[in-house]
Amino acid sequence: MKTIKLFLLVVAMFLGFGTAPIWAKDGVLFRISAEAGAYCHLKFPAIREDTLSWNSPVLKDATDGDIIDFYGPCDYDPHGKDAIQAQKRSQSQRIGRDND
Repeated sequence: MKTIKLFLLVVAMFLGFGTAPIWAKDGVLFRISAEAGAYCHLKFPAIREDTLSWNSPVLKDATDGDIIDFYGPCDYDPHGKDAIQAQKRSQSQRIGRDND
């Protein structure tokens, strides 16, 4: 049963039924909206660490497996200021743990 659900999800992602297609320009791999589009479940690649200081940061390749599982506003920008700040915080916390 899990295999069938997974297969249907992959097909929906590929065809874009209720989700953003895999080839979405904004980098979002998966988008399902709830509550009339005000709240969404998104999945997208993390930003490449070496581009966090750039004006236009670049997302990692989705095949790297570093995928962000996000719940929040449907207009969230994975390249935007909030995403950059969140990833910088996460990176500094990781560095702090590594130094302990």
